[in-house]
Amino acid sequence: MTEKIQHQGIIPENLAGLRLDQALSKLFPQYSRTQIQEWIKSKKVLLDNTLPKTRYIVLGGEEVNIAASLKPQPQWAAQAIELDVLYEDEAILVINKPIGMVVHPAAGNFDSTLLNALLHHAPTLHELPRAGIVHRLDKNTSGLLVIAKTTEALHHLSEQIKARTVTRIYQAVVFGILMSGKTVTAPIGRHPMQRKRMAVIDNGKIAITHFRIMERYRAHTRIKVKLETGRTHQIRVHMAHIHHAILGDPVYAGRLQLPKGATPELIDMLRTFKRQALHASELGIIHPTTNEAMKWKAPLPQDMQDLIACLRNDTPSFNAEDHYDD
Repeated sequence: MTEKIQHQGIIPENLAGLRLDQALSKLFPQYSRTQIQEWIKSKKVLLDNTLPKTRYIVLGGEEVNIAASLKPQPQWAAQAIELDVLYEDEAILVINKPIGMVVHPAAGNFDSTLLNALLHHAPTLHELPRAGIVHRLDKNTSGLLVIAKTTEALHHLSEQIKARTVTRIYQAVVFGILMSGKTVTAPIGRHPMQRKRMAVIDNGKIAITHFRIMERYRAHTRIKVKLETGRTHQIRVHMAHIHHAILGDPVYAGRLQLPKGATPELIDMLRTFKRQALHASELGIIHPTTNEAMKWKAPLPQDMQDLIACLRNDTPSFNAEDHYDD
């Protein structure tokens, strides 16, 4: 059943100068800015008894009336799936997602997802859109995710992501030897021909990826990657775009190329490593209720540890003391 809502209020003077959608998202933090923008565009919001534009700049003191409806949330099933919880309090939950877990139900993956596990772990998440999930990782990318447990936390974390203040750092192993770090700035959008893939395209959304070298091997490089934006498959697309695709990536790496002279152990490892060697290793946020800066780290999963050990053994000149590694 669709829920009808009605709100009245006065725009506080301290919000003067903001766009209407920004001001209303602060006045009614239980709703996302996207939801509020939709209500303004569909004429569900009155400002001093007139129909305003989304980009109207508030002066402070205006009377606002919202008469709208909320779309019912899908009734996803709660499932008893074990979670690797690194931190939890009344507002947020930080987990280390394993390889192979889909974050949100979709076609072909209607259950056994992170969302199903979250609903069992914290049943009150049924009340939140997407069970409090504010950002995602690909199915075969492991690592850190933060989940909101309240409406206010969901709004606060969503705003941090939009403002690009959330720290998201990954580790990856890529093909080829990189000589230095780099910033990749290239717009990403849906591939024009293959709709399940993303690509660098002229009319895509701005995407910025920073990376630096951690270790060099005989024919591969381990890198530390920092996301400034968070587009779908961003790291995977950007690294393939500069011709250093992530090792094991089944979508963007293309045909496997075995380095000449590789040890039998490495050849076997490369042939059997069937997922992108990508791990979300560090996450930093401002806590939505305490405003404290918080940071977490998650160790590399065992398969990436084994891969790195094999790459080191295959590199005669490798000296761990000459490489950055934390």
